[in-house]
Amino acid sequence: MESNQSKPGLLCNPEGSQRTLYPYVTGTSVVALKYKDGILMAADMGGSYGSTLRYKSVERMKPVGKHSLLGASGEISDFQELLRYLDELILYDNMWDDGNSLGPKEVHNYLTRVMYNRRNKFNPLWNSLVLGGVKKGQKYLGMVSMIGVNFEDNHVATGFGNHLARPILRDEWHENLTFEEGVKLLEKCMRVLLYRDRSAVNKLQISKITEEGVTISQPYSLKTFWGFSAFENPTLGAEGSW
Repeated sequence: MESNQSKPGLLCNPEGSQRTLYPYVTGTSVVALKYKDGILMAADMGGSYGSTLRYKSVERMKPVGKHSLLGASGEISDFQELLRYLDELILYDNMWDDGNSLGPKEVHNYLTRVMYNRRNKFNPLWNSLVLGGVKKGQKYLGMVSMIGVNFEDNHVATGFGNHLARPILRDEWHENLTFEEGVKLLEKCMRVLLYRDRSAVNKLQISKITEEGVTISQPYSLKTFWGFSAFENPTLGAEGSW
């Protein structure tokens, strides 16, 4: 009887591992909130190659079907793979032609299963995802991490936004925000992230989703002020600094 040890092709893949072993080109924070008429979401357009801001026109927010909007932090190629999965899901749903369509809650549940499944295979998709939408007057906003941890809330953020933007949102968010107030609040969060997150770039988009559909703004920049004394001499008084 011939041993499998004589057939290395059965034991290993000669092409090597095809997994994302480490993220290469990544996007930073996504911030989203509910407002009076729907969901608002903001993300900058930076794509970092390691610690180098290599790309500055990466769109990280995409509509999904009729009722959902998806934003992603993390590995850009894995985000593109997720978009292919979602295209197949929406196409399959449309093929039934039964007058119904997947809402944001269903899409969010699907994403949690995909992320947790890939995590269990030790081949995760290196993304943190924000999924928002409106269907039949019901607003929905949730997020899912690269290992499948997920929740719903009135405002969510990924990456550094979890640490720097969420405190601002907890203080200033309320359920009757108008569109203009919501945009102003998101811009405040993105400005703080621009100051404090080295991977952030001053070129962002803000998108909204309502019963009428998805609108994604043209890229634009925020007004900034770099004259704060803490920025001019950040190590002043720091213990052990050079």
